[in-house]
Amino acid sequence: MKDLKKIKNFLLDMDGTIYLGDRLFDVTPKLLDRIAKKGGRAVFLTNNSSKSGESYLQKLKGMGLEVSLDDFFTSGDATAITLKQRYASPRVYLIGTPSLERQFLDYGIELVKDENDIPDCVVLGFDLTLTYEKIRIGCKMIAKGAKFIATHPDRLCPAPGISIPDVGSMIKMFTEATGVVPEIMGKPEQTMASAVFERYGFAPDETAMVGDRLSTDIRFANNSGITAIAVLTGETTSEEIAASVDARPDFVFASVGELADEI
Repeated sequence: MKDLKKIKNFLLDMDGTIYLGDRLFDVTPKLLDRIAKKGGRAVFLTNNSSKSGESYLQKLKGMGLEVSLDDFFTSGDATAITLKQRYASPRVYLIGTPSLERQFLDYGIELVKDENDIPDCVVLGFDLTLTYEKIRIGCKMIAKGAKFIATHPDRLCPAPGISIPDVGSMIKMFTEATGVVPEIMGKPEQTMASAVFERYGFAPDETAMVGDRLSTDIRFANNSGITAIAVLTGETTSEEIAASVDARPDFVFASVGELADEI
């Protein structure tokens, strides 16, 4: 059994873990305060690449939390950091929102616009501005040899009323058209953990992932060699955890409030 007292760094999923929709769980400040008092670090981790950390910063500040921009890490960050490690000067055709475009430019990534130019890779993000022209050009570049990369694999994104198609659904279309399966950067892949370690200098044995989804949060922790902590305030139930074979949490808590009492 792993020792929670030795964990210093906590990667926190957001919706379903520290808040639900627009409602902050009243035990969330307790957890953040406990992490700070033990000299640890909390980083808010999300697969959503349609928004930058700035968007989440404003949301959490609006909920009354004292947070800074460096406390947020998205699959867009993971993708950009990984590309910077792999290529001296990454050249990318990006299928993403204006927010993700700005994020990539801030990392010093060149965004290719000419469809007759073959970039190092085509990156598919959660693009709420997706057009047929973007699809056509992306497929053309992949067919001509550009590496195909997706920021994350989530099929659906929670939304009021009904969930909406996310990157995982878009991947199916591109793969059907090109025959190419993309490399995934976000949760549950270990690539995202490597990018987190690069950014923050965390050590795996001192780091835990806290989340409400077995398929992303807990599998991510299992794949990355970090402590896996499941909470029951979001998607996953205790019955699903008991029945799960390929995603196993090290600890299960009713909420992050119970977690705070144990660290």
